[in-house]
Amino acid sequence: RRQFHRMCAAVGVDPLASNKGFWAQKLQVGDFYYELGVQVVEACLYTRDQDGGLLDVEEVLRRVKKKRGNAVEQVEVDDILQAVRALQKLGAGFDVAPVGSKMIVRSVPYLLRQDHGVALAAAQEEGHVSLHALIRVTQWTEERAQQALDDLLKEGMAWIDETPHGDRWYWFPCLKAAPS
Repeated sequence: RRQFHRMCAAVGVDPLASNKGFWAQKLQVGDFYYELGVQVVEACLYTRDQDGGLLDVEEVLRRVKKKRGNAVEQVEVDDILQAVRALQKLGAGFDVAPVGSKMIVRSVPYLLRQDHGVALAAAQEEGHVSLHALIRVTQWTEERAQQALDDLLKEGMAWIDETPHGDRWYWFPCLKAAPS
């Protein structure tokens, strides 16, 4: 399916596009991606209170597959990315951003600045980062690093944890898969 979709995109043809229905016309997608887009929205909204609207694309895929079951056509990461691209036309804040080696689906109308992406990338391996670790990795001033972390915390994209040693860890739920 991926190869077929790339071939069609290269010549400017969308074989799945359908002129039926308001949303199909608005999003310029066929029934498969329309249905998948709705499922992506549901997966993102379900976790928004915990992750602030940032969810790893692999986690979105896992949740969508669980909801769809085996009775319908299986989906892949490329299908999720195509559905998110279609959702962008609605202007509701849906986007995909690279964070280190991961792709994160953003489901809130909040623009991540480059500093936010760097802070998320610094936290990618462990799912968290401290202010001092961020400064060490980036060579930023304390004010710049603190501002990036505070912005993410304020938007609900990070959680804070006070350690027994007096250090603060900024946790990013979008970087760790939720339990099944």
